[in-house]
This record gives sequence, structure tokens and C-alpha cells, in this order.
Amino acid sequence: ELKQEIIRTLTADNPHVPQDIIRFNFKERAYKLVDNMDHTAVHFTLNGYLIHKDSDEGRRQSIRSSTEAETPAEEEKAPVEAAAEPTEEAETKDEEPTQEAEGEGGGEGEGEGEQEAETAEAAEEEPPPQKAPERKLANQFNFIERGSTTYQYPLREKGLQTDPAPFETFSENVNQWFIYDSYMEELERIEKAKEKEKAKPVAVKKEDQKTGRKLSVVEIPHVDSLSMVAKAAKIAERMVNLNTYDEIAQDFKYFEDASDEYRGQKGTLLPLWKFQYEKAKKFAVTALSWNPKYKDLFAVGYGSYDFMKQGHGMLLLYTLKNPSFPEYSFSSDSGVMCLDFHGDHPHLLAVGFYDGNVAVYNLKRASPQPSYKSSPKSGKHTEPVWQVKWQKDDMDSNRNFFSVSSDGRIVSWTLVKNELVHMDVIKLSADETTMQGPEGLQLQTLGSGISFDFHKKIDYLFLVGTEEGKIYKCSKSYSNQFLDVFEAHHMAVDTVSWNPFHPKVFISCSSDWTVKIWDHTIKTPLFVYDLATAVGDVAWSPYSSTVFAAVTIDGQAHVFDLNVNKLEPLCSQLVVTRKKNKTTHVQFNPADPVIIVGDERGLITCLKLSPNLRKKPK
Repeated sequence: ELKQEIIRTLTADNPHVPQDIIRFNFKERAYKLVDNMDHTAVHFTLNGYLIHKDSDEGRRQSIRSSTEAETPAEEEKAPVEAAAEPTEEAETKDEEPTQEAEGEGGGEGEGEGEQEAETAEAAEEEPPPQKAPERKLANQFNFIERGSTTYQYPLREKGLQTDPAPFETFSENVNQWFIYDSYMEELERIEKAKEKEKAKPVAVKKEDQKTGRKLSVVEIPHVDSLSMVAKAAKIAERMVNLNTYDEIAQDFKYFEDASDEYRGQKGTLLPLWKFQYEKAKKFAVTALSWNPKYKDLFAVGYGSYDFMKQGHGMLLLYTLKNPSFPEYSFSSDSGVMCLDFHGDHPHLLAVGFYDGNVAVYNLKRASPQPSYKSSPKSGKHTEPVWQVKWQKDDMDSNRNFFSVSSDGRIVSWTLVKNELVHMDVIKLSADETTMQGPEGLQLQTLGSGISFDFHKKIDYLFLVGTEEGKIYKCSKSYSNQFLDVFEAHHMAVDTVSWNPFHPKVFISCSSDWTVKIWDHTIKTPLFVYDLATAVGDVAWSPYSSTVFAAVTIDGQAHVFDLNVNKLEPLCSQLVVTRKKNKTTHVQFNPADPVIIVGDERGLITCLKLSPNLRKKPK
């Protein structure tokens, strides 16, 4: 691909010119194909306002100008007579607006009289020149007929007019006054805004108590200079990174591990970029999600799984085009536990927090705050939100998503205007147990939801994994009972996920060291894999129904292909080299053969699958 030459020929032909036009030729009395079509495309035409001085109109204007210059004495009578009966000479004089007249908005009779009187006096004092200088011709672009201007605005009511005869037609035109009022309101608003800006204190004088001198502190209005060159800086930064990480980019696009031919069925993971942000080093990677539209963009949630180390959290968005710095950065008061991009609207990102809140960020807006956020009044969870998932729009075309929490509630959130409207879909209850409360009271304990996933084809069907190790098969239509219960694991079900290709199969993983594959119509698992340590996350591949990846807390990533080997992974590779560091999450890229793995130190590693690990089924 690097050696391939792509030749492009640029021509001056208009692509929109119709082809194969046939017209009747009267000379030959037959229909003929027209070969020479006109390819000229006119994009812009402007008619000028200049007049040549030798033309008829130019001569007329020069004669008019010279006659007015010769008779300054007659102009003294003009202000008095022009108000009653405008003559042809007065009109022609008015056709040449000077800069002063234009500045006064058309000029009034008294002002004109004063100016003409001054010019007449000046002409009497100075001797007339032998040859009149050539007058500048009137600019037709700024041409105004003063006889057509309205000197007094018409009154709105006929009864209030003092002299209704000249303006009788204007008083009935309501639309004209409506437009006039709108213009006046807008001008008034602009003037007020200018006055406010002027009223702001630019220099504030302060007196130093020690020396007694007066210090002037100049307050410059804050203008973010970076925002003016943000786009250009982003492009330049990507170009610099492209040069810095050129070898990694070449490996990402072209490298295919040739040694896979000698490994049999085994494969390898090639480390590519590492994504780390200085402010997020103390946090654990608690969530990963690829953008459905922009295949190089992914979101990372930062928080902590330790109850004793809770604080604020972060939400970062990285792109493979710039591994050195995040594209977007958001801070939150509580740790981010989960996130999910909307499938049809990739700028919407749903987020769940440790304090039980959920929020929706709009990446189109520059605001650091979420566009929607829950509150105690709007039914927020009382315990950490472990997973959020977008669903199809409701009947009124409102966006909605679901959340699951340790408080046992699965809640549907709908984005209505500027608020989140919640509705409890189902409440999990612990297995037939009631706690013995004080004074013999029987207290029912709630179940604790950890993970859930919706079926890819059947809208109402979804699975919920609990802290007790059970998996419930539920329906949106039934809020009080479950369709089925799987006694899946001995510890918390960290992840449960439907297969994107097979409608009956789903996978689950747990801290009890196992990964299990299930058919939802059968109570026992189809496959059980013991990975000898706690499993943090598991994910299906987007290109094959038999490939999945899992990460364990000992820092390893495992890739399985059931089509090749049903018993053990094709690749088990150490991703995190530091001791006391655990891998937490894994996600496949929807388009490219790469995975991203997050750990407890805030580091995200991108790895490329070798050819043996991405064989597509026939």
C-alpha cells in the first residue's frame, strides 16, 4: 500500500454539464449530437456604478456641476424657497450629497441653509478663479434623492395627526411601524450593551498602607488566547505526535506478525501506544467505551474501587491520533464508575458515579458540566452506579438509558427537555432471606446489582449480574418477577454480556477466577474457564462470534477463540509490568484489530492482535 501510486488528472471540464444532448440541425435536416458544450461556470457577477466622463451621462453631470459652481448667489435663496417649491436646480443640487450631509442622515433644511450661506460669504471674500475646477462627479452608489426622504415621521393614529394630509397613507400601515419598533428596540439594546462595557472599571487605584503611594491596578478583560488558535494548535499537535510516534503508527497500520506461521494456533499481542494523563495517575481505570462513529475515539472513566479511598473522579476522551494528551477532559465530585456512548448520537455520553448519581455529557458543548444530572429529588441511586446502557428512543422520541446499582434498583432515565425523568424498572431482592431486626421485626434485604446487558435483537430482554453471584434474566414488561435465575458464580458477577452474533449465547466473569459461557435456555454453562486468579473484565470481539478477551488482576490479558481451541486461550500475555498493579477493563475496537486495557494506576495500553487471533469464520 505504501508503494502504490494513485494518479489523479485535474481537468477544467464542468461535471454538471449535461452529456449526449441531441438537437435538430436545420442545414442537414437531421438530429445531431452536440459535441462542443459550454463548460464555463459563472460563480459571481457584479454590475459597476462608474460612469465614463466622455459618455452622455458623464457630460450631463459635468455640465450640471459647472453651472452650479458659476451661480453661488442663487443658492442663498434656495433654503427658503426649497421648502415650499423645489425647483429643478435645487433638486439637481440635492442630488450631490456631501460627506457632511450624509453624516447628518439626509440633512435638514436649516443646516443646509447655513452651509450654503457660509460658502456664499467665502465666495464673496475671495476673488473668483479664472477657470472653475473640475467638480467631482456624484457617486451613484450613495445617491439619495432628497425629495423622496421623509423629514417627519407619520403619526400612528389619524386622530393624533396635526397635518394628516401628506401622511394619510402611512398611518394605516401597521406592519411598517412594527418593523420600525423592532429596529429601535435593537438599537437601544446595542447602546445599553456599549454603555455597560464603558461602565466597567478599567483602572482601579489602591493605596499602599506601608508606603502611602497610590498604586493603579489595570484590569484587562479576560480573553482566552488559546481558544482563538485551538483548532490550529490541535492540528499542529497531531502532526508533531505523528512524527514522534511514526514507528508505532506504521506498526498499527501495516505490521503483521510473520512468526504466527511457526506458532501453530497460538498468537501474540503487540503493544502500541500507552495513554496516561498526569492528573489521573492516582485513579483506577473504572470504565472504557469506544465511540460508535469515530472509531479512533474512546472514553475512559477514572475512580476507585476502594471504599476507603473515595474522592473526586475524572472523565477523559482519547484519540489514537494523539496519544500524548486527551481530547476532552471533565472532572467530577465523585468517582466515575461506568459510561456508555449513544449508538445513534455519538456526542451523548451517559456516566454513572460512585455517589449514586447519573449524568449525560454533550461533547458538542464546551461546558465542563454535564447537560443532564440526577439529584436526590429526581430519584438518584443511594449506592454506586455500576453500569449504564443506552436504549432506543421512547414513543415521544426522547433519549433514554438504564442504570444498575448496588441498591438493587434498575432505573430507566429519560431526557425530557432540561431534566432527567426516572422510572424504576425492577427491584432486586435477596434470595428468600429476611433479616431479624430489632423487636422481632422482619426486614427484607435487597439484592445488589453489579452488571447488566440488553439483548441485541430482543428489545425487552436483559440480564442482571448480582453481588451474590446470581444472574437474573429479566424483562422490561415485568417489574416484580424474573424470567429465569442462573446460579452462576460463587462471588460477584463483574461482567455479563450477550454475544453480538448468536442470539442465545452470553458470557459472564467473576472474582471467583472463572469465565463462563451460557445458553440462556439452559441452566448450566456451556463452557467454564478457570484462569487461576480473579477476572476483572471480559469482552466479545466485534468480528467473530467465537473470539473473546479477558483480563485478570495479575496483569495478564487472555484471548480465546472457541472455533480453534475450546479448552485454553490462544494467547496469555502480561500487559502490566509493575507489581501490585491490576488490570481492570478490556475493550475491542469496533473497526481495527486492536484492544485497549486499563489498570489500577490510570494507564491505558493499546495492543494489536496478531493474525492468528483475528481469524474470521467462513
